[in-house]
Amino acid sequence: MLAMVTACAVAAASVPARAQEKPNAGLPVIRDAEIEQLLREYTLPILRAAGLAQQNVHVVLINDKTFNAFVMDGRRIFVNTGALMEAQTPNQVIGVLAHETGHLAGGHVAKLRQELANAQTAAVVAMLLGVGAAVAGARSGGNSGGNVGMAALTAPQAVIQHMLLSYVRQQEEQADKGGVKFLAATGQSPKGMYDTFKHFYDQSLFQAQYADPYLQSHPMPAERMAALAEVVKTSPYWDKKDPPELQLRHDLMRAKLYGFMDRPDTVVRRYPLSDTSLPARYARAISAYRHGDMRNAMAQIDALIQTQPNNPYFYELKGQALLEGGHPAEAIAPLRHAVATAPNPTLIQVLLGQALVATNNPHLADEAIASLKVAVTRDTDIPEGYMQLAMAYGRKGELAEADLASAQAAFARGDANTARQLAARAKTRFPVGTPGWVRADDITSYKPPAQPLFR
Repeated sequence: MLAMVTACAVAAASVPARAQEKPNAGLPVIRDAEIEQLLREYTLPILRAAGLAQQNVHVVLINDKTFNAFVMDGRRIFVNTGALMEAQTPNQVIGVLAHETGHLAGGHVAKLRQELANAQTAAVVAMLLGVGAAVAGARSGGNSGGNVGMAALTAPQAVIQHMLLSYVRQQEEQADKGGVKFLAATGQSPKGMYDTFKHFYDQSLFQAQYADPYLQSHPMPAERMAALAEVVKTSPYWDKKDPPELQLRHDLMRAKLYGFMDRPDTVVRRYPLSDTSLPARYARAISAYRHGDMRNAMAQIDALIQTQPNNPYFYELKGQALLEGGHPAEAIAPLRHAVATAPNPTLIQVLLGQALVATNNPHLADEAIASLKVAVTRDTDIPEGYMQLAMAYGRKGELAEADLASAQAAFARGDANTARQLAARAKTRFPVGTPGWVRADDITSYKPPAQPLFR
C-alpha cells in the first residue's frame, strides 16, 4: 500500500487519484479527537516495537470510503475512513497499521525514491539510445529502420517498468513480514492482518486469473496469502481476542463515522431502532443532530452521557451540536467538561474557543484566546484554530495579533501568498524585534522548497 508515482507513470495500485496529484498536500484530511486518540493507542505499541516511538509518527485520517492505507513519507501513516468503517475489530485496523509501519521501519519511501531516480536515469539513457537507433535507421534509408528505432525506444521502458514494479512487490512482502514481527513483539494476533488481506484476495481472485504478475505493484494475491499464512499461523497469539472495552471503543468509532458520513435512512438501516447498543445509539444521535432534528438529538445525547458520564466525547458531541445549532453559550459548559477530561483535548479546545468567540461576549475573549493558543501550540496544523484566534483578538481590538493569527491560518491552509500579505501587515503593527514581529517576519520571508523530481 505504499503510495508513490514515477516519472514513467508507474504507480502503486492503491494510491488515490487525489494523492497522486500532490503527494504532500491536497488530501481530504479530516480531524476528530476521539478517532485520533484511538488510532494513537492502536499505533504506539507497534511503533515502539519497530523502534520508531521517538520519530513523531502519527496517523492521518483521509475522507475516502475505499479501504486503503498508505505512507508517503517517514512520519505519517494515512488511513482512509473506509478502512475504519469496514474493519469490524481493532485487530484488523492494527494489522493494517502494522503493515504500514513495516514500510516505515524498512525505509521504503526513501529507497523507492532512489529507485525512481535510478529509473529516470535509465529511462533517459534508453530514450537517447532509441533516438540514436531511429536516426541511424532513417539514415540507412530502410523502412525497417524506423521500426527498429521504435523498438529501441519502447523495449527498455517496459524493462524499467517491470523492474520498478518488482521492487515495489518486494517492499510489500517485506512490510507484511515486518508487520507480523511487530504484532508478535506486542503480544497481538496477526489474524486481523491475515483476514484483511484474505478479503482483498477473495475480491481480486477473478481479476488475478488474467493479470500479468509482472505488471502488478503488489504481490499476486495467492502468492501473498501463501507467504503470509506460513508466518501468521505459527504465532502463539493467533487466537488472542481484542479486549471487550477496546472493541466497544472501536464500535463507537465506526458508529461515529457512519453517523457523520451517511444519510439518515442509511444510518437507520445499519443501526435500526431495535438495536439498543451504545454504538447504535451514538450513530443515531449524531445523525439526528447532523440533519436538523435537534430536540431528538439532545435527548439522545443526554441519554448517552447518562450511560457513560465519564466519556468526554459524548460531552464534545453535545457541545458541537449546540454550537452548530446556534446555541454557542449553551455549548461552553459541555465543551469545558470535555476539555478537562479528554486525554488529548487539542481539537476540543479549538471547538471550545469557537463557542466562546461565537457568543460575541468580549468578557469571554481571554478564555477563548487561552484555549486556542494552547491548541495551536500543541498542533500547528489546525487552520480553524488560528482563524478563531484571530477573531478572538479582533474582539479585544488587538489588530496586530489578529493579523498574525490570520496569516498563520492561511499558512496552515497552504495559501502562502495570502499568509505573506497578512504577515506583512502584522509586521507594521508590531514593534520591531518583538516575538510577534519575528513570527510575522518568518512568514513573509518563507520560501517554498524546490519541487521534487517525482510527484
